[in-house]
Amino acid sequence: MKALFLGSFPGALPAPTLPEIAFAGRSNVGKSSAINAIVGQKGLCRTSGTPGRTQAINLFQLDDRWIAADLPGYGYAKVSKGDRVKWKTMIADYFGHRPTLRLVVVFVDSRIPPQESDSVLIQGLREYDLPMAILATKIDGVTRSKREAAVAALGQAHGVHASRILPFSAHEGIGVEDARTLLYSVSKP
Repeated sequence: MKALFLGSFPGALPAPTLPEIAFAGRSNVGKSSAINAIVGQKGLCRTSGTPGRTQAINLFQLDDRWIAADLPGYGYAKVSKGDRVKWKTMIADYFGHRPTLRLVVVFVDSRIPPQESDSVLIQGLREYDLPMAILATKIDGVTRSKREAAVAALGQAHGVHASRILPFSAHEGIGVEDARTLLYSVSKP
């Protein structure tokens, strides 16, 4: 995929022009690595060992066909309460005011028990009536014999059928092609 960084927007976003797909998830869920793997460019989204590095909405134009919106992470980042409120407001405003938004990809960590913060996001997307896809990241950190159960537990906790959750590993490439296929089908003009 040909990718072009359009900018980082802590405030007003540019007018929507192309179909958009947003990427949301807890801090430290592997969102940046997953986006890089899906678009096939290692350094497109900056990865960090410090949770909460994405502090604005980062927009990328992909293949002159669609826009990827990398949203700030939530949950684990060590930031002030004021910053958390600001991020929450920014994300809610984005969800409510982007008419070209076609899909929100929610990243959940398959290695840990389901998190309430993920359920809150998923319920919020339902309230906005936004289509979503769920990627269970870091699936390579779950033994093969327990992967199906881990995905089923995520599905049950978040009220989503397990067949609608895509097991994913940026490190091992698990689910990358399936994610690309999904994003291309959603971003068709």
